[in-house]
Amino acid sequence: MNVALKAALTRTALEEGFAKIGICRPGDVPEIASRLETFVASGRHGQMGWMAERMHWRGNPAALWPEARSVIMLAEPYTPAHDPLDILDQPDRAAISVYAQNRDYHDIVKKRLKRVGRWLLEQTPDAAIKVFVDTAPVMEKPLAEAAGLGWQGKHTNLLSRDLGSWFFLGAIFTTVELPTDEREQENCGSCRACLDICPTGAFPAPNQLDARRCISYLTIEHHGPVDEELRPLMGNRIYGCDDCLAICPWNKFAQKATETRYAARPELVSAKLEELVKLDDAAFRALFSGSPIKRIGRNRFVRNVLYAIGNSNDRRLQQSAMDMLDDPDPTVSDAARWAVAQLDNTGSQR
Repeated sequence: MNVALKAALTRTALEEGFAKIGICRPGDVPEIASRLETFVASGRHGQMGWMAERMHWRGNPAALWPEARSVIMLAEPYTPAHDPLDILDQPDRAAISVYAQNRDYHDIVKKRLKRVGRWLLEQTPDAAIKVFVDTAPVMEKPLAEAAGLGWQGKHTNLLSRDLGSWFFLGAIFTTVELPTDEREQENCGSCRACLDICPTGAFPAPNQLDARRCISYLTIEHHGPVDEELRPLMGNRIYGCDDCLAICPWNKFAQKATETRYAARPELVSAKLEELVKLDDAAFRALFSGSPIKRIGRNRFVRNVLYAIGNSNDRRLQQSAMDMLDDPDPTVSDAARWAVAQLDNTGSQR
């Protein structure tokens, strides 16, 4: 059953820059519907209303495109050249998630997927494909586990014995029936490093995430003010959080990223908070053109920077917060007031 085609497809995918490929059926993840329903019913999705609105498709890949017979899952490394945890010891600098320190992976991975997909169509002219990269109601992580790329760790992210934590996922749904791969088994054992390092306690239990406490959610998806209880726990993380990924012991097997457009821009590895907080809309768009950070907009970004300033314990940054007290966006001005008050309570002059 298309064994030779699968072998050639694998070679093509690796030649295009993917590090790993696996195949499953759309119906190989029957467990995700109930897991998603429980997650949404508990409110742990926060403001991500689209998870509830498109739950039928998200919880059943076969319903998304009934004609699909195979799901081709592909992994592409973005392994950082530096330790993402180092920046946490520099409270006057911005901690930006590794994946967002250069070009938007959605565009890069999708173009690569389309090239692989076109190759498949050339071999099977009567076939059809659909490609997805994190923007459609597709639960890539369970599908990748079913396809043998890795397993979902206790932090719910995908891990791999030969890729570690640092890789993007892409999916090609196709009407071609291809041989499937064996599902990957969980290999975390008794390790709970990812759970213990979480600054906000976002994991109620192993393999469970409460997005409402996750710094990645709070800095990227959450609109409006963040609960004051959580603000001090965010530290200097202004876009995303890599703590649970970076601490994972499986990263000793992580493959080096070969795509140069994922390499961190030097100005984003340890950007100064006092410079980022000054960005108006035009400057924000210019700095983050082609970056996934652009999606959250200037106001939410500056809100995050002000929380980081408030957590810096550096009174020298207080004036930067005071300059934002009259910002026309109420969430930004609220964050500025909070930051000023926080720094009023510290005697540090760094």
